[in-house]
Amino acid sequence: MSSPEFPPLEGPSTAWQRGLRLAVWLLLTLALVSSLLLWQKLDNIQTQLARQSSEAGLSANQALVTARQAQDVAVDSAAKIALFEQRLAEVALQRSQIEELIQSLSRSRDENLLVDMESAVALAQQQAQLTGSVEPMVLALQAVDARLARAAQPRLARVQRAVAKDLARIKSMTLSDTPALLVKLDELALLIDDIPLANAAPLPPVLPEPIARSPAQVVVQWGERVLQAVHAEVKDLVRVSRINDPQAALLSPEQSFFVRENLKLRVLNARLGLLARQVDAVRSDLKLTASTIGRYFDPGARKTQTALALVKQMQTEFSAFEQPRVDETLAALSAAAAGH
Repeated sequence: MSSPEFPPLEGPSTAWQRGLRLAVWLLLTLALVSSLLLWQKLDNIQTQLARQSSEAGLSANQALVTARQAQDVAVDSAAKIALFEQRLAEVALQRSQIEELIQSLSRSRDENLLVDMESAVALAQQQAQLTGSVEPMVLALQAVDARLARAAQPRLARVQRAVAKDLARIKSMTLSDTPALLVKLDELALLIDDIPLANAAPLPPVLPEPIARSPAQVVVQWGERVLQAVHAEVKDLVRVSRINDPQAALLSPEQSFFVRENLKLRVLNARLGLLARQVDAVRSDLKLTASTIGRYFDPGARKTQTALALVKQMQTEFSAFEQPRVDETLAALSAAAAGH
C-alpha cells in the first residue's frame, strides 16, 4: 500500500510566479479586451466612415446633379434673359415709335385745329364784309377762343391774346348804317335828272291861265300874256352867267345827256360797292360824283346844292368807316401753324 502523496509545499518563489502569471493573464485579458474594444471601435469608425463616404458620394452625385441642373437652369435663364432683353428692346422701340406717333398725331391735331380755326375766321370775315354785320366775326372769334381754352396749349397763348384783342376791337366798332346810305344813293340817283346844267337856259315863266269873264277881258289877258312872252324872249336874247369850267359851257344837249347817264352809273357803282362792302371803291365813286356835279351843273341851283349835300353826308360817314378785320388773329394762327 502506497503512502499518500502530499502536495508540495509552496515556497515564496512559487507564489511569486503564480502572481506573476496571474498578472500576465490579467494583462493579456485586459489587452485582449482592449483590442476587442479597439477593434469594435475601429469597426464602428470604419462603418461610419464607409457610411459617410457613401453619403458623401451620394451627396457629391446629388451635388453634381444639382450643379448640372443649376447649369441647365443658368443656361435657360441666360437664354430667357437674352430673350427678355430682346423683347425689352423691341418694347422700347415700339414705345419710342408709339411716342413719336402720339407726338405726330398731337402735332397733326394741333395743325388741323389751327387750320380749321383759320378757315372759320377767314370765312366769318368774308361774311362780315358781304353782309355788313360784325356778328359772324364775333361768333367765330368767340368759338375760336373757346376751342383754344379747351386745348390748353401754352404755345397757343399768343393766338388767344390776338383773338381777345380783335374781339374787343370789333365789339367797339361802329359800322355805317347801310340801309340809310342806300336810301341816300337812291335819292341822289333820282335827283340827277332834275339838276340843272351850268349852261342850261332858264325856264320860261309860267303864265297864269286866263279866267274867262267877258270878251274884252279875255282879249286884255291874252294881250298881257303875249307881251310877257315877248318880253321874256327879248330878255333871253342876251344872258350873262358865270361858268367856272369851260367844258361845262361847251356841253351840247347830246353831251349833257351822257353826262347825266354817266353820273347815274357812277352813283349805281357806288351803290353796288356799298352792297359789296368795297369801301375804297365807294369813296372813289362819291368823290368823282361830287366833282362831276360841281363841274357840269349849276352850283347855285337848289337841287344841285341838295345833291352835293347828300354826297358830302355820305363822304363824311364813309371817312369814319372802318372795315372789320381780324388780321392779328389770322397772323397769329399762321405763325402758330408754322411752328413759330
